[in-house]
Amino acid sequence: MKPTPTICAPATAAGVSAIAIVRLSGLEAIAIAAKVFSKKSICEAKGHSVHFGEIFHNGNVIDEVLLTIFRAPHSYTGEEAVEISCHGSPFIVQKILEALIENGAEMAGPGEFTQRAFLNGKLDLSQAEAVADLIASENEAGHKVALSQLKGGYSNELSQLREQLIHFASLIELELDFGEEDVEFASRRDFRILAEKIIDVCGQLAESFSLGNALKNGVPTVIAGKPNAGKSTLLNALLNEERAIVSNIAGTTRDTIEETLHIDGIAFKLIDTAGIRSHAEHIEALGIERTLQKIDQAAVVIYVADMQAETVQEIQAVLCEIYTQGKHWIVALNKTDALDMTSMQMALKEMENFSEMQLIFLPISSLHKQGIDLLKNELRKTIPQIGGYNGQVVSNVRHYQALVSAKESLQEVLQGMELHLTGDMLAVDIRKALHSLGEITGSISTDDLLTNIFSRFCIGK
Repeated sequence: MKPTPTICAPATAAGVSAIAIVRLSGLEAIAIAAKVFSKKSICEAKGHSVHFGEIFHNGNVIDEVLLTIFRAPHSYTGEEAVEISCHGSPFIVQKILEALIENGAEMAGPGEFTQRAFLNGKLDLSQAEAVADLIASENEAGHKVALSQLKGGYSNELSQLREQLIHFASLIELELDFGEEDVEFASRRDFRILAEKIIDVCGQLAESFSLGNALKNGVPTVIAGKPNAGKSTLLNALLNEERAIVSNIAGTTRDTIEETLHIDGIAFKLIDTAGIRSHAEHIEALGIERTLQKIDQAAVVIYVADMQAETVQEIQAVLCEIYTQGKHWIVALNKTDALDMTSMQMALKEMENFSEMQLIFLPISSLHKQGIDLLKNELRKTIPQIGGYNGQVVSNVRHYQALVSAKESLQEVLQGMELHLTGDMLAVDIRKALHSLGEITGSISTDDLLTNIFSRFCIGK
Protein backbone atom coordinates (compact mmCIF):
# COMPACT_ATOMS: atom_id res chain seq x y z
CA MET A 1 0.00 0.00 0.00
CA LYS A 2 1.15 3.51 -0.77
CA PRO A 3 2.17 5.27 2.50
CA THR A 4 0.06 8.21 3.60
CA PRO A 5 1.81 11.36 2.36
CA THR A 6 2.84 14.21 4.62
CA ILE A 7 0.60 17.16 3.81
CA CYS A 8 1.03 20.91 4.21
CA ALA A 9 -1.19 23.98 3.86
CA PRO A 10 -1.70 27.46 5.27
CA ALA A 11 -4.01 27.29 8.30
CA THR A 12 -4.81 31.01 8.24
CA ALA A 13 -6.88 32.96 5.76
CA ALA A 14 -5.37 34.28 2.55
CA GLY A 15 -4.25 37.91 2.46
CA VAL A 16 -1.89 40.18 4.35
CA SER A 17 -1.89 39.79 8.14
CA ALA A 18 0.46 40.18 11.09
CA ILE A 19 0.93 36.42 11.52
CA ALA A 20 0.24 33.40 9.31
CA ILE A 21 0.45 29.69 10.16
CA VAL A 22 1.56 26.86 7.87
CA ARG A 23 0.67 23.32 8.93
CA LEU A 24 2.42 20.01 8.30
CA SER A 25 0.99 16.60 9.21
CA GLY A 26 2.19 13.09 8.52
CA LEU A 27 4.91 10.58 9.32
CA GLU A 28 7.67 12.79 7.84
CA ALA A 29 6.34 16.14 9.12
CA ILE A 30 9.13 16.83 11.60
CA ALA A 31 11.87 15.45 9.33
CA ILE A 32 10.71 17.63 6.42
CA ALA A 33 10.48 20.70 8.67
CA ALA A 34 14.04 20.05 9.87
CA LYS A 35 15.32 20.21 6.28
CA VAL A 36 14.19 23.85 5.93
CA PHE A 37 14.62 25.03 9.55
CA SER A 38 17.85 26.46 10.96
CA LYS A 39 17.79 24.19 14.02
CA LYS A 40 18.05 20.53 13.01
CA SER A 41 17.68 19.49 16.68
CA ILE A 42 13.89 19.64 16.30
CA CYS A 43 14.02 15.97 15.17
CA GLU A 44 14.67 15.07 18.82
CA ALA A 45 12.45 17.76 20.31
CA LYS A 46 9.61 16.93 22.67
CA GLY A 47 6.00 17.37 21.68
CA HIS A 48 4.28 20.69 22.41
CA SER A 49 7.61 22.52 22.29
CA VAL A 50 8.18 25.80 20.44
CA HIS A 51 11.42 26.72 18.67
CA PHE A 52 12.63 30.03 17.29
CA GLY A 53 14.70 30.01 14.09
CA GLU A 54 14.81 30.73 10.37
CA ILE A 55 13.25 29.01 7.37
CA PHE A 56 15.56 28.57 4.36
CA HIS A 57 14.77 27.97 0.70
CA ASN A 58 17.48 27.41 -1.90
CA GLY A 59 20.05 28.79 0.52
CA ASN A 60 18.12 32.00 1.20
CA VAL A 61 16.41 33.00 4.43
CA ILE A 62 12.65 33.30 3.93
CA ASP A 63 11.61 34.43 7.40
CA GLU A 64 12.19 34.22 11.14
CA VAL A 65 9.54 31.92 12.55
CA LEU A 66 8.26 30.06 15.59
CA LEU A 67 8.01 26.34 14.90
CA THR A 68 5.78 24.18 17.15
CA ILE A 69 6.25 20.40 17.39
CA PHE A 70 3.35 17.98 18.01
CA ARG A 71 4.16 14.32 18.57
CA ALA A 72 1.71 11.57 17.58
CA PRO A 73 -0.84 10.80 18.82
CA HIS A 74 -1.04 14.10 20.72
CA SER A 75 -1.87 16.35 17.77
CA TYR A 76 -5.01 17.53 16.03
CA THR A 77 -4.68 14.85 13.34
CA GLY A 78 -3.21 12.16 15.59
CA GLU A 79 -0.06 12.19 13.43
CA GLU A 80 3.35 13.83 13.73
CA ALA A 81 2.63 17.50 13.10
CA VAL A 82 4.34 20.88 12.85
CA GLU A 83 2.94 24.40 12.82
CA ILE A 84 5.11 27.22 11.48
CA SER A 85 4.14 30.73 12.63
CA CYS A 86 5.58 33.26 10.20
CA HIS A 87 4.89 36.87 9.21
CA GLY A 88 1.62 37.17 7.35
CA SER A 89 2.89 38.04 3.89
CA PRO A 90 1.30 35.91 1.14
CA PHE A 91 4.76 35.83 -0.53
CA ILE A 92 6.37 34.40 2.62
CA VAL A 93 3.62 31.79 3.04
CA GLN A 94 3.98 30.72 -0.58
CA LYS A 95 7.78 30.42 -0.30
CA ILE A 96 7.51 28.30 2.86
CA LEU A 97 5.02 25.98 1.12
CA GLU A 98 7.34 25.68 -1.88
CA ALA A 99 10.25 24.77 0.42
CA LEU A 100 8.19 22.10 2.19
CA ILE A 101 6.86 20.60 -1.05
CA GLU A 102 10.36 20.47 -2.59
CA ASN A 103 11.47 18.48 0.46
CA GLY A 104 8.76 15.83 0.26
CA ALA A 105 5.44 17.27 1.47
CA GLU A 106 2.26 17.40 -0.61
CA MET A 107 -0.36 20.14 -0.68
CA ALA A 108 -3.37 19.26 1.47
CA GLY A 109 -6.84 18.97 0.01
CA PRO A 110 -9.96 20.63 1.47
CA GLY A 111 -10.57 19.40 5.01
CA GLU A 112 -7.77 16.85 4.83
CA PHE A 113 -6.37 17.67 8.28
CA THR A 114 -9.79 17.15 9.90
CA GLN A 115 -10.42 14.06 7.78
CA ARG A 116 -7.20 12.54 9.12
CA ALA A 117 -8.31 13.46 12.66
CA PHE A 118 -11.52 11.50 12.00
CA LEU A 119 -9.75 8.52 10.41
CA ASN A 120 -7.27 8.39 13.30
CA GLY A 121 -10.05 8.39 15.90
CA LYS A 122 -9.42 11.88 17.27
CA LEU A 123 -12.95 12.99 16.32
CA ASP A 124 -16.12 11.20 15.33
CA LEU A 125 -17.85 12.31 12.14
CA SER A 126 -20.39 14.56 13.86
CA GLN A 127 -17.56 16.32 15.73
CA ALA A 128 -15.64 16.74 12.46
CA GLU A 129 -18.70 18.38 10.90
CA ALA A 130 -18.96 20.62 13.97
CA VAL A 131 -15.47 21.94 13.18
CA ALA A 132 -16.76 23.29 9.86
CA ASP A 133 -19.85 24.73 11.58
CA LEU A 134 -17.67 26.40 14.22
CA ILE A 135 -15.49 28.03 11.57
CA ALA A 136 -18.57 29.22 9.67
CA SER A 137 -20.53 30.42 12.73
CA GLU A 138 -21.69 34.01 12.35
CA ASN A 139 -23.56 34.53 15.60
CA GLU A 140 -23.37 33.55 19.26
CA ALA A 141 -26.18 30.98 19.11
CA GLY A 142 -24.69 29.18 16.10
CA HIS A 143 -21.30 29.22 17.82
CA LYS A 144 -22.75 27.59 20.97
CA VAL A 145 -24.48 24.84 18.99
CA ALA A 146 -21.31 24.02 17.03
CA LEU A 147 -19.09 24.14 20.13
CA SER A 148 -21.42 21.80 22.02
CA GLN A 149 -21.31 19.28 19.19
CA LEU A 150 -17.52 19.58 18.90
CA LYS A 151 -17.29 18.53 22.56
CA GLY A 152 -19.30 15.39 21.82
CA GLY A 153 -22.83 16.72 22.19
CA TYR A 154 -25.47 14.11 21.54
CA SER A 155 -23.13 11.85 19.53
CA ASN A 156 -21.61 10.39 22.73
CA GLU A 157 -24.95 9.15 24.02
CA LEU A 158 -26.03 7.94 20.59
CA SER A 159 -22.81 5.92 20.37
CA GLN A 160 -23.50 4.31 23.76
CA LEU A 161 -27.10 3.49 22.83
CA ARG A 162 -25.91 2.06 19.51
CA GLU A 163 -23.45 -0.22 21.34
CA GLN A 164 -26.31 -1.54 23.50
CA LEU A 165 -28.40 -2.06 20.38
CA ILE A 166 -25.53 -3.96 18.74
CA HIS A 167 -25.47 -6.27 21.79
CA PHE A 168 -29.17 -7.10 21.42
CA ALA A 169 -28.80 -7.44 17.65
CA SER A 170 -26.03 -10.00 18.11
CA LEU A 171 -28.19 -12.01 20.52
CA ILE A 172 -31.11 -12.00 18.08
CA GLU A 173 -28.76 -13.03 15.27
CA LEU A 174 -27.53 -15.85 17.52
CA GLU A 175 -31.10 -17.05 17.99
CA LEU A 176 -31.29 -17.60 14.23
CA ASP A 177 -28.60 -20.30 14.57
CA PHE A 178 -30.88 -22.17 16.97
CA GLY A 179 -34.11 -21.58 15.08
CA GLU A 180 -35.28 -25.18 15.36
CA GLU A 181 -34.81 -25.23 19.14
CA ASP A 182 -37.04 -22.22 19.87
CA VAL A 183 -34.55 -20.51 22.23
CA GLU A 184 -34.54 -16.82 23.19
CA PHE A 185 -31.20 -15.23 24.07
CA ALA A 186 -32.39 -11.61 23.83
CA SER A 187 -34.89 -10.54 26.49
CA ARG A 188 -37.78 -9.01 24.54
CA ARG A 189 -38.74 -6.93 27.58
CA ASP A 190 -35.25 -5.42 27.97
CA PHE A 191 -35.01 -4.90 24.22
CA ARG A 192 -38.32 -3.04 24.18
CA ILE A 193 -37.10 -0.71 26.95
CA LEU A 194 -33.92 0.04 24.99
CA ALA A 195 -35.79 0.57 21.70
CA GLU A 196 -38.26 2.95 23.34
CA LYS A 197 -35.34 4.85 24.91
CA ILE A 198 -33.60 5.25 21.54
CA ILE A 199 -36.87 6.24 19.84
CA ASP A 200 -37.43 8.91 22.49
CA VAL A 201 -33.89 10.31 22.17
CA CYS A 202 -34.01 10.32 18.35
CA GLY A 203 -37.46 11.89 18.37
CA GLN A 204 -36.50 14.75 20.69
CA LEU A 205 -33.30 15.45 18.77
CA ALA A 206 -35.14 15.39 15.42
CA GLU A 207 -37.75 17.81 16.78
CA SER A 208 -34.97 20.24 17.73
CA PHE A 209 -33.77 20.49 14.11
CA SER A 210 -35.97 23.46 13.16
CA LEU A 211 -34.62 25.37 16.16
CA GLY A 212 -31.04 24.26 15.53
CA ASN A 213 -31.23 25.23 11.88
CA ALA A 214 -32.54 28.67 12.84
CA LEU A 215 -29.79 29.17 15.43
CA LYS A 216 -27.15 28.09 12.93
CA ASN A 217 -28.33 29.94 9.83
CA GLY A 218 -30.48 32.72 11.26
CA VAL A 219 -34.25 33.06 11.62
CA PRO A 220 -35.90 33.99 8.29
CA THR A 221 -38.10 36.98 9.17
CA VAL A 222 -40.30 38.63 6.54
CA ILE A 223 -41.56 42.22 6.80
CA ALA A 224 -44.80 42.34 4.79
CA GLY A 225 -47.72 44.71 4.32
CA LYS A 226 -49.44 47.00 1.86
CA PRO A 227 -47.53 49.65 -0.13
CA ASN A 228 -46.54 52.69 1.94
CA ALA A 229 -47.36 50.93 5.21
CA GLY A 230 -43.85 51.74 6.45
CA LYS A 231 -42.08 48.41 5.91
CA SER A 232 -38.80 49.91 4.70
CA THR A 233 -38.89 52.54 7.46
CA LEU A 234 -39.34 49.71 9.98
CA LEU A 235 -36.38 47.82 8.51
CA ASN A 236 -34.24 50.94 8.88
CA ALA A 237 -35.46 51.45 12.46
CA LEU A 238 -34.66 47.86 13.45
CA LEU A 239 -31.18 48.09 11.93
CA ASN A 240 -30.70 51.67 13.17
CA GLU A 241 -29.37 52.68 9.75
CA GLU A 242 -30.75 53.88 6.42
CA ARG A 243 -30.58 50.55 4.59
CA ALA A 244 -33.77 50.72 2.48
CA ILE A 245 -34.96 53.59 0.27
CA VAL A 246 -38.03 55.26 1.78
CA SER A 247 -40.53 57.07 -0.46
CA ASN A 248 -44.15 58.21 -0.40
CA ILE A 249 -44.57 56.68 -3.85
CA ALA A 250 -46.42 53.36 -3.60
CA GLY A 251 -44.53 50.34 -4.89
CA THR A 252 -40.99 51.69 -4.34
CA THR A 253 -39.75 48.32 -3.06
CA ARG A 254 -40.07 45.93 -6.00
CA ASP A 255 -37.59 43.28 -4.94
CA THR A 256 -36.66 41.86 -1.56
CA ILE A 257 -33.99 43.52 0.60
CA GLU A 258 -32.25 41.21 3.06
CA GLU A 259 -30.27 42.25 6.15
CA THR A 260 -29.26 40.57 9.41
CA LEU A 261 -30.33 41.78 12.85
CA HIS A 262 -28.62 40.29 15.94
CA ILE A 263 -30.63 40.06 19.14
CA ASP A 264 -29.00 38.38 22.17
CA GLY A 265 -26.59 36.51 19.90
CA ILE A 266 -29.35 35.20 17.60
CA ALA A 267 -29.39 36.25 13.95
CA PHE A 268 -32.69 37.30 12.38
CA LYS A 269 -32.57 37.41 8.58
CA LEU A 270 -34.82 40.41 7.93
CA ILE A 271 -36.44 40.44 4.49
CA ASP A 272 -38.13 43.68 3.40
CA THR A 273 -40.65 42.82 0.67
CA ALA A 274 -42.76 44.49 -2.00
CA GLY A 275 -46.10 45.87 -0.87
CA ILE A 276 -49.12 43.56 -1.24
CA ARG A 277 -51.96 44.93 -3.36
CA SER A 278 -54.34 43.43 -5.89
CA HIS A 279 -53.76 45.86 -8.81
CA ALA A 280 -50.12 46.31 -9.77
CA GLU A 281 -48.18 46.71 -12.99
CA HIS A 282 -46.08 43.78 -14.25
CA ILE A 283 -42.75 44.46 -12.51
CA GLU A 284 -44.43 45.25 -9.18
CA ALA A 285 -46.62 42.14 -9.54
CA LEU A 286 -43.48 40.01 -9.81
CA GLY A 287 -42.23 41.59 -6.60
CA ILE A 288 -45.53 40.78 -4.85
CA GLU A 289 -45.31 37.18 -6.04
CA ARG A 290 -41.83 36.97 -4.56
CA THR A 291 -43.18 38.46 -1.31
CA LEU A 292 -45.71 35.63 -1.01
CA GLN A 293 -42.95 33.08 -1.63
CA LYS A 294 -40.81 34.62 1.11
CA ILE A 295 -43.74 34.54 3.54
CA ASP A 296 -44.19 30.85 2.79
CA GLN A 297 -40.50 30.22 3.60
CA ALA A 298 -40.34 32.43 6.71
CA ALA A 299 -40.34 31.35 10.35
CA VAL A 300 -41.47 34.82 11.53
CA VAL A 301 -43.71 37.30 9.69
CA ILE A 302 -44.00 40.94 10.73
CA TYR A 303 -47.12 42.34 9.05
CA VAL A 304 -46.96 46.14 9.00
CA ALA A 305 -50.40 47.76 9.04
CA ASP A 306 -50.85 51.47 8.27
CA MET A 307 -53.29 52.63 10.97
CA GLN A 308 -53.77 55.95 9.20
CA ALA A 309 -54.80 54.49 5.85
CA GLU A 310 -56.18 50.99 6.57
CA THR A 311 -59.35 50.01 8.37
CA VAL A 312 -59.41 47.05 10.74
CA GLN A 313 -61.52 45.17 8.17
CA GLU A 314 -58.92 45.79 5.43
CA ILE A 315 -56.12 44.56 7.70
CA GLN A 316 -58.12 41.45 8.54
CA ALA A 317 -58.89 40.78 4.86
CA VAL A 318 -55.20 40.80 3.86
CA LEU A 319 -54.17 38.69 6.83
CA CYS A 320 -56.84 36.11 6.01
CA GLU A 321 -55.34 35.82 2.52
CA ILE A 322 -51.72 35.37 3.54
CA TYR A 323 -51.96 33.78 7.00
CA THR A 324 -50.59 30.25 7.41
CA GLN A 325 -50.08 28.28 10.60
CA GLY A 326 -46.71 27.13 11.88
CA LYS A 327 -45.17 30.62 11.87
CA HIS A 328 -44.84 33.40 14.44
CA TRP A 329 -47.02 36.33 13.31
CA ILE A 330 -46.49 39.82 14.66
CA VAL A 331 -48.82 42.60 13.48
CA ALA A 332 -46.99 45.91 13.78
CA LEU A 333 -49.69 48.62 13.99
CA ASN A 334 -47.69 51.41 12.43
CA LYS A 335 -48.23 55.18 12.58
CA THR A 336 -50.24 54.87 15.79
CA ASP A 337 -48.56 58.06 17.03
CA ALA A 338 -50.97 59.93 14.73
CA LEU A 339 -54.06 58.37 16.39
CA ASP A 340 -55.80 59.53 19.54
CA MET A 341 -56.11 57.10 22.43
CA THR A 342 -59.83 56.47 21.86
CA SER A 343 -59.37 55.52 18.19
CA MET A 344 -56.46 53.24 19.12
CA GLN A 345 -58.44 51.44 21.82
CA MET A 346 -61.41 50.95 19.46
CA ALA A 347 -59.13 49.48 16.79
CA LEU A 348 -57.53 47.05 19.27
CA LYS A 349 -61.00 46.05 20.49
CA GLU A 350 -62.08 45.22 16.93
CA MET A 351 -58.94 43.19 16.42
CA GLU A 352 -60.01 40.78 19.14
CA ASN A 353 -62.12 39.22 16.35
CA PHE A 354 -58.84 37.90 14.85
CA SER A 355 -58.76 35.25 17.58
CA GLU A 356 -58.85 32.40 15.03
CA MET A 357 -55.36 33.50 14.00
CA GLN A 358 -52.50 33.41 16.47
CA LEU A 359 -51.28 37.00 16.21
CA ILE A 360 -49.31 39.41 18.39
CA PHE A 361 -50.42 43.06 18.03
CA LEU A 362 -47.89 45.83 18.72
CA PRO A 363 -48.53 49.57 18.34
CA ILE A 364 -45.42 51.20 16.83
CA SER A 365 -44.17 54.21 14.92
CA SER A 366 -41.40 53.26 12.51
CA LEU A 367 -40.70 56.89 11.66
CA HIS A 368 -40.22 57.99 15.27
CA LYS A 369 -38.80 54.63 16.40
CA GLN A 370 -41.52 54.13 18.99
CA GLY A 371 -42.21 50.55 20.07
CA ILE A 372 -39.08 49.20 18.31
CA ASP A 373 -37.65 47.78 21.53
CA LEU A 374 -40.97 46.03 22.22
CA LEU A 375 -40.87 44.55 18.72
CA LYS A 376 -37.32 43.29 19.24
CA ASN A 377 -38.45 41.73 22.50
CA GLU A 378 -41.25 39.89 20.68
CA LEU A 379 -38.74 38.65 18.11
CA ARG A 380 -36.59 37.38 20.97
CA LYS A 381 -39.58 35.44 22.34
CA THR A 382 -40.03 33.57 19.07
CA ILE A 383 -36.90 31.57 19.89
CA PRO A 384 -37.60 29.16 22.75
CA GLN A 385 -34.99 28.22 25.27
CA ILE A 386 -32.40 25.97 23.68
CA GLY A 387 -34.00 22.57 24.09
CA GLY A 388 -33.66 19.35 22.17
CA TYR A 389 -32.46 16.40 24.24
CA ASN A 390 -30.65 17.26 27.49
CA GLY A 391 -30.03 20.73 26.08
CA GLN A 392 -28.62 19.39 22.80
CA VAL A 393 -29.82 20.76 19.46
CA VAL A 394 -29.46 19.24 15.98
CA SER A 395 -28.45 21.72 13.28
CA ASN A 396 -27.15 19.29 10.64
CA VAL A 397 -29.66 18.07 8.04
CA ARG A 398 -27.74 14.81 7.55
CA HIS A 399 -28.04 14.03 11.25
CA TYR A 400 -31.74 14.93 11.20
CA GLN A 401 -32.44 12.52 8.35
CA ALA A 402 -30.47 9.73 10.07
CA LEU A 403 -32.33 10.29 13.36
CA VAL A 404 -35.72 10.11 11.64
CA SER A 405 -34.66 6.94 9.81
CA ALA A 406 -33.41 5.26 13.02
CA LYS A 407 -36.61 6.18 14.85
CA GLU A 408 -38.82 4.77 12.08
CA SER A 409 -36.80 1.54 11.88
CA LEU A 410 -37.10 0.90 15.62
CA GLN A 411 -40.81 1.69 15.54
CA GLU A 412 -41.06 -1.03 12.87
CA VAL A 413 -39.21 -3.39 15.23
CA LEU A 414 -41.66 -2.70 18.07
CA GLN A 415 -44.62 -3.25 15.76
CA GLY A 416 -43.02 -6.50 14.63
CA MET A 417 -42.69 -7.64 18.24
CA GLU A 418 -46.40 -6.89 18.78
CA LEU A 419 -47.15 -9.13 15.79
CA HIS A 420 -44.78 -11.82 17.13
CA LEU A 421 -42.58 -11.71 14.03
CA THR A 422 -39.61 -14.04 13.93
CA GLY A 423 -36.10 -12.92 14.89
CA ASP A 424 -34.90 -12.79 11.30
CA MET A 425 -37.68 -10.33 10.43
CA LEU A 426 -36.85 -8.14 13.43
CA ALA A 427 -33.14 -8.25 12.60
CA VAL A 428 -33.71 -6.51 9.25
CA ASP A 429 -35.10 -3.34 10.85
CA ILE A 430 -32.58 -3.47 13.71
CA ARG A 431 -29.77 -3.44 11.13
CA LYS A 432 -31.39 -0.42 9.45
CA ALA A 433 -31.49 1.44 12.79
CA LEU A 434 -27.87 0.56 13.52
CA HIS A 435 -26.84 1.80 10.09
CA SER A 436 -28.66 5.12 10.56
CA LEU A 437 -27.16 5.74 14.01
CA GLY A 438 -23.72 4.75 12.72
CA GLU A 439 -23.96 7.30 9.90
CA ILE A 440 -24.16 10.13 12.45
CA THR A 441 -20.92 9.33 14.24
CA GLY A 442 -19.13 7.84 11.24
CA SER A 443 -19.09 4.27 12.57
CA ILE A 444 -20.56 3.53 9.15
CA SER A 445 -19.41 5.74 6.29
CA THR A 446 -18.60 5.61 2.61
CA ASP A 447 -15.89 7.31 0.61
CA ASP A 448 -18.54 9.35 -1.20
CA LEU A 449 -19.99 10.58 2.11
CA LEU A 450 -16.58 11.55 3.49
CA THR A 451 -15.62 13.30 0.26
CA ASN A 452 -18.87 15.25 0.30
CA ILE A 453 -18.43 16.32 3.94
CA PHE A 454 -14.75 17.28 3.91
CA SER A 455 -14.80 18.96 0.50
CA ARG A 456 -16.76 21.79 2.17
CA PHE A 457 -13.87 22.59 4.52
CA CYS A 458 -11.19 25.18 3.88
CA ILE A 459 -7.81 23.87 2.67
CA GLY A 460 -5.90 24.35 5.93
CA LYS A 461 -8.48 22.67 8.14
